[in-house]
Amino acid sequence: MQALSGRPMTQTPTAQTPAQPQDAEQDTARTKAPAKGSAKAHFTVPANHPMVMVLGSGDALLRVIETAFPAADIHVRGNEISAVGDAHEVALVQRLFDQMMLVLRTGQPMTEDAVERSIAMLRADDSGEADGDETPADVLTQNILSSRGRTIRPKTLNQKRYVDAIDKNTIVFGIGPAGTGKTYLAMAKAVQALQSKQVSRIILTRPAVEAGERLGFLPGTLYEKIDPYLRPLYDALHDMLDPDSIPRLMAAGTIEVAPLAYMRGRTLNDAFIILDEAQNTNPEQMKMFLTRLGFESKIVITGDVTQIDLPNGTKSGLRQVQDILDGVDDVHFSRLTSSDVVRHKLVGRIVDAYEKYDSENGTENGSHQSRGRSRGK
Repeated sequence: MQALSGRPMTQTPTAQTPAQPQDAEQDTARTKAPAKGSAKAHFTVPANHPMVMVLGSGDALLRVIETAFPAADIHVRGNEISAVGDAHEVALVQRLFDQMMLVLRTGQPMTEDAVERSIAMLRADDSGEADGDETPADVLTQNILSSRGRTIRPKTLNQKRYVDAIDKNTIVFGIGPAGTGKTYLAMAKAVQALQSKQVSRIILTRPAVEAGERLGFLPGTLYEKIDPYLRPLYDALHDMLDPDSIPRLMAAGTIEVAPLAYMRGRTLNDAFIILDEAQNTNPEQMKMFLTRLGFESKIVITGDVTQIDLPNGTKSGLRQVQDILDGVDDVHFSRLTSSDVVRHKLVGRIVDAYEKYDSENGTENGSHQSRGRSRGK
């Protein structure tokens, strides 16, 4: 299928629909009135948008769209795109291309993943399952941070709402399975706040408990024991800042990465504070951390309540705090799901498979609660 650039997108009148005045600044498409349940939509892609940006390399994006809309026959000729078939499906195809063009106007490329997520959002909105009025373009064009030639932005609706909640609230909890961007997006917001001088420092912390390991049994000095637990936070910083600047910022105290125990007895003013892996705090630690909040500060707490590594019989502070602080003003709980996983697609399927197994067998993460470590009491 040959894809070439052409004249700007215009509305194409049909026999069923009278022509309307054209607006050269708008990308629009016109759907014919249904004829026996079928319809046709016509799109003209502006010449300043190469068709490879719309269809993808090797028509990869087009194949995603064709697979998602089997009841619509999509044809490309030069910079002309048409969709014929079921009226309902054709209308969704029209909305999808409109959203894609809004994203492409910003200079951001569309990916297969972005197209799939856009289709899912449009279908949810069409079926009445959506609980808001955000569009795919709203989600995909919300830039948080640009660094070293790449831009960090939300990729899903729940991620956008999570980011928006961080802007609007003093304390935000990001709760969801692995790979949903909870910590990464919080880190991006922290760096953004530091660079815009909303805060004077960033504090990143984690409880030093993971996968049943105990620090005393690990080799090395205290620093060498703790460092592996904090390494994911360092990795994220390297994605967002000039690596050469990080040691200088840490030496100056502008960025601090430390175990949760080091927060005790402090008041943290004018800071963006992130507690990661919060499911591995006990209730006392969670209360201690929350009460470190000082003036002009913001706290983001992230965790996955399905991956708790506390000793057997120990309650998770992250689970308990949801009941304690629910409804408290200026505290927000953002919940992400397997549909927000932005790692390999298989990760989302794995999360769903575990949830299904647990619901059918009365387990958590495939294990009975009476065995080994606590599974989220």
